[in-house]
Amino acid sequence: MTRDTNERAIGPHELTPELFARLGAGQVGYLRQISSDDLARLFPGAAHIARGLRLWALLNADGTPIIVADSREAAIANAYEHHLTMLSVH
Repeated sequence: MTRDTNERAIGPHELTPELFARLGAGQVGYLRQISSDDLARLFPGAAHIARGLRLWALLNADGTPIIVADSREAAIANAYEHHLTMLSVH
């Protein structure tokens, strides 16, 4: 069971794609290793950096980018600062 925006319990058969996309938003995050070549696509306002660098992106449960870091440890620390529960995504 989960709750919709009006806080009533809903069953899995009532879970719309829109509600499913919002599950965990602001509470759950995941890390993804990216290349600096992908930086502009995920973070349009980011400064241009050298191509081919390995970076770590912290993303919200719905895929919204939160931060980019040069190390996995820094990205994880930022997740904890945002009080996000980290999940492994394969």
